[in-house]
Amino acid sequence: MNRVSESPVRAKQVVAAENAPSALPATLPALIRQAATRFGPRAAVVDGGVTITYAGLLERSQAVARALIALGVAAGDRVGIWAPNSHEWILAACGTHAVGAVLVPLNTRMKGAEAADILARSGATVLFCVGDFLGQYYPALLDEVRPAALRHTVVLREGVRSDPARPGTLPWADFLAAGSAVAPQAVHAREQALRADSTADLMFTSGTTGRPKGVMAAHGPTIRAFSEWSQVVGLNEGDRYLIVNPFFHTFGYKAGWVAAFIRGATVYPEQVFDADAVLTRISRDRISFLPGPPTLFLTMLAHPRLQDHDLSSLRSAVTGAATVPPVLIRRMREELGIANVTTAYGLTECGGCATLCDPSDSAETVATTCGRALPGTEVRCVDGQGRSVAPGEPGEVLLRGYHVMQGYFQDEAATREAIDAEGWLHTGDVGVLDERGYLRITDRLKDMFITGGFNVYPAEVERLLSPHPAIAQVAVIGMPDERMGEVGCACVVLRAGAALTDAGLVAWARENMANYKVPRQVRFLDALPVNASNKVDKKLLRAG
Repeated sequence: MNRVSESPVRAKQVVAAENAPSALPATLPALIRQAATRFGPRAAVVDGGVTITYAGLLERSQAVARALIALGVAAGDRVGIWAPNSHEWILAACGTHAVGAVLVPLNTRMKGAEAADILARSGATVLFCVGDFLGQYYPALLDEVRPAALRHTVVLREGVRSDPARPGTLPWADFLAAGSAVAPQAVHAREQALRADSTADLMFTSGTTGRPKGVMAAHGPTIRAFSEWSQVVGLNEGDRYLIVNPFFHTFGYKAGWVAAFIRGATVYPEQVFDADAVLTRISRDRISFLPGPPTLFLTMLAHPRLQDHDLSSLRSAVTGAATVPPVLIRRMREELGIANVTTAYGLTECGGCATLCDPSDSAETVATTCGRALPGTEVRCVDGQGRSVAPGEPGEVLLRGYHVMQGYFQDEAATREAIDAEGWLHTGDVGVLDERGYLRITDRLKDMFITGGFNVYPAEVERLLSPHPAIAQVAVIGMPDERMGEVGCACVVLRAGAALTDAGLVAWARENMANYKVPRQVRFLDALPVNASNKVDKKLLRAG
């Protein structure tokens, strides 16, 4: 199959996309053209020694689009990207959008078989792939498992293990050179055929509940949602935006460079999170805007030489993607000096953002909630029978609005299970809405464990443990127990120079939370394991 399949909710989203604010461009290629006109000489991307202006961004992404046409990529075809954050990633994505193809980002931590599965299921015909990264030559990872439909692999950066003669691979420079034979008008015609409801990307979920599913999202809803997001969080023209969140994730892609290009900010890609490197870049490049999950900021705060770095340029930060310990917001403001700290909530199935705190909200609100729904979005919490619960009562979070996904790729049954007949997306997250409509996420339904008949939500226990003066980071998991069924295990990273014992932590917990929530086991670790999105990897903690 060579085209993205229609979904049961597409008709509703066509109407929503057409009703989006008229000042916004309808498609991502139109956004790049608009940005080139508005911000032409301003730097769009600074990647090491490479600086690309907004005018250059349009010119270079058009060159990628012409090269894709030369490779035979048709509108609706899928094009994969398997690479870390870089200016080439952005150019490849913008060129893919410009030819009307569908972008398929791949997690750089995937093994060859995992990546091949995504490429095969999406039917990708072209793959943009890094050469050397994390001690691997990525094109070689597909040697034994290369999908039959994958015709071309374009290697963005070869590295020391380069192999230009490898069958099916094409160096980036040679790829671009082939596009010179294609007339620019061919790209313009592709762009003109796109609409706000055309599918822009196919992002596969992490697969923590089974085989990853491909989430289809359209151009218009992405632009509208992150125009709202960037306005609320205070991302402005001229901001220097360090993007540590990986581009294969909505936090690095849509809340990352797409939002930056909407506002005229400058993107500084960072390939992997390293506290030393990030602190150095903030100081050297005078970074002003830095979103990231709580783990990123907690790791920065725990750095033994934090005070050696000048962070005075850092004005704004957005966190989310996990339950945020209230103490973290205070420490980000007081110890990192970030005046504008906001929190947000979202998931891939709603384009990455559903609720958001305003910087003008009180410190308590920012610390204890993830804000109110974006304009045009509805949020409710329901019980097991689908009935709305009262304010203050926990329930599954349901979302409805223009940026809910078009559906799961070639999986109508899963789409119907996720999006009900009234258009509500069932998130699988447990949350509480207060009387003002502010949402607090308490946990994932799947992460809950039962101890002695009581439901325990790990994120709530983490929130209660985080104010302990000796704790830098903590993650709670459920572990089997013969008597209680399951009990909590606190995996703890201590602050530099702090001391704490198992018994001391348990005794402190008994004074600060209900007895059934108190962890029965404690592990002290040098660092919590994280995945490529810098989220704590609880599967590894359970296995360890």
